[in-house]
Formats: sequence, structure tokens, C-alpha cells
Amino acid sequence: MPNDQTAVPPTCPQCGFVNPEGFNFCGKCGAALAAAENPGRVSVKAERRQITVMFCDLVGSTDLSARLDPEDLRELVRDYQEACEKAILAFDGHVAQYLGDGLLVYFGFPRAHENDAQRAVRAGLGILEEMSRLNENLASRNVQLAVRIGIHTGLVVVGEMGGELALSIWRWDKRPISLRVCRVWRSRMPSF
Repeated sequence: MPNDQTAVPPTCPQCGFVNPEGFNFCGKCGAALAAAENPGRVSVKAERRQITVMFCDLVGSTDLSARLDPEDLRELVRDYQEACEKAILAFDGHVAQYLGDGLLVYFGFPRAHENDAQRAVRAGLGILEEMSRLNENLASRNVQLAVRIGIHTGLVVVGEMGGELALSIWRWDKRPISLRVCRVWRSRMPSF
């Protein structure tokens, strides 16, 4: 019995780009296409990708938490996060997680570019510029912020893991490498 239905090419839910059959990710913006085909369940075949991971956190946040009122500290951390987000989003990074005063950021997922490593470095430099602006505003409160930034690029596997509805990025050594870069840098910092 012939099938009267014509296959509809997958359309990206993010940007509307019509993709060729068989694509799991949008050829224009890199977004997952499986969500558009079956909104109740994301099912994406595993895909090998090169991504750049950035980890950024505040220097001396424990001391700040001892000095500042909890509400003031929350406002300060939120201002810091917004400043970081501004620089990260300017270079199409994806804030994957907020880890206390730290941010885990992906370049190359969910949207891939040929120059994701350069984008991560530029975003890191942008964060430093944003911190300078933020510190100018904080001078009247006698508070100065400094950040640590670790960046690492490598191959990962992107795909569904454990039946979760979200995409997982997994190759367990990537995040710890960027965290270790921060730890080495921290160990060489003078104590205040």
C-alpha cells in the first residue's frame, strides 16, 4: 500500500530554517530539531562535537559573604552574573549552569560556530571589561570584584542521556579541566 504522505522537511523551532531530511540539528543555528518533530520527547542521536567550555567565578567570594549583608551579597552576585551574561551572550555563548558565584558556559553548543574557541576567549576578555565597569559602580560601596576564568576546548558527545528531556553534553573530563585551570591560577594568586 503506497504512502500518500509526503515527507515534510524538518523546520527549526528556533530560527525557522528548513533543513534537509536526516538532520538532527539545524544547519543554520545548531538548535536540536527533534523537539520540533515530537514536542513531548526529545530524542537526538549522539553526535560528536568540538565545544569550548568556560568556567568563571568570583575571587574572594567567601570573604565577601562574611563582610556583606546577605541581601547585599545577593544583589552583588546578581550584578556580577548579569555583567558576565552580557559578555557571554555578545559572543553567542550558552550559560549552562550557575554554580553559586560560578558560571559554566558552553561555546559550540547548542549553536556551533567555526570560531567557538575565539568567541570564548573574547567573551572572557569581555567579562574582564564588564568587571571594570561594575567595579567603578561599586567603588562607593568599598567593594571590588575580581574573577577567575578557565577555558578549554575539546571533543564531546552530545545526545540524550538517561531518558532526560534535555540534551546532555558528556565526556566527563571537559568541565574539570576548565575548573583545574582556575584552581592552578587561584593557587598562584597572592593571599589578601
